[in-house]
Amino acid sequence: MNPEYRNTADGSGTLYLPEMNEQYHSLNGAVTESKHVFIEMGYRFHSAPNPVIFEVGFGTGLNCLLTADLAEKDQRSVFYIAIEKYPLSSETIKKLDYGRFIQGKGRELFSSIHECVWDVPVQLTPWFTLLKLKADFTGNEWQLPQHCDIIYFDAFGPDKQPEMWTLPNFLHLSQLMSPGGVFVTYSAKGMVRRQLTEVGFTVERLPGPPGKKEMLRGIKTASGI
Repeated sequence: MNPEYRNTADGSGTLYLPEMNEQYHSLNGAVTESKHVFIEMGYRFHSAPNPVIFEVGFGTGLNCLLTADLAEKDQRSVFYIAIEKYPLSSETIKKLDYGRFIQGKGRELFSSIHECVWDVPVQLTPWFTLLKLKADFTGNEWQLPQHCDIIYFDAFGPDKQPEMWTLPNFLHLSQLMSPGGVFVTYSAKGMVRRQLTEVGFTVERLPGPPGKKEMLRGIKTASGI
């Protein structure tokens, strides 16, 4: 894949994939979208003092960066696991320069997120440990070291990457979550909501980020499946 850089409305950049006719983030604001969908509706919503977060679609590392920054500020110990089949090149990452949106050592933190080794847990700060899994989410060659409390589901859209948004995948994710776990995604499609409900989530539609009317958040029931 050959991603092209694009500016978004809040001054942050994103990547566009001509092969898929899809971008990694909303053109209405990459940082704004990530903060709204994953940070505010996911990370901040869950009350676990030491949450385990699983991100499906590591991509540019923006969600990871924003979470790591808040973990440090909140002094909340976070174990962050992310899976990605196609890691981006270092040249592409440098163009995005998301670290400039974080006060202090933001650029250093963003670099360390991308430079740390894959498939091994790495403690990047006193409050943030990262495990990047270089694997195909739809395959069976990966596993999580423990159950997760929060899932950031940030794959490309269901119309672009339908193999990610399937009932078996959502069932697998439900089985990987602790009771009361939180699942958040930018998608609000009825098909996604129905499948999440079928595998044991109580699903609610929430206001979406700029340019998007709604998003979804699911809470895993105590019994689950």
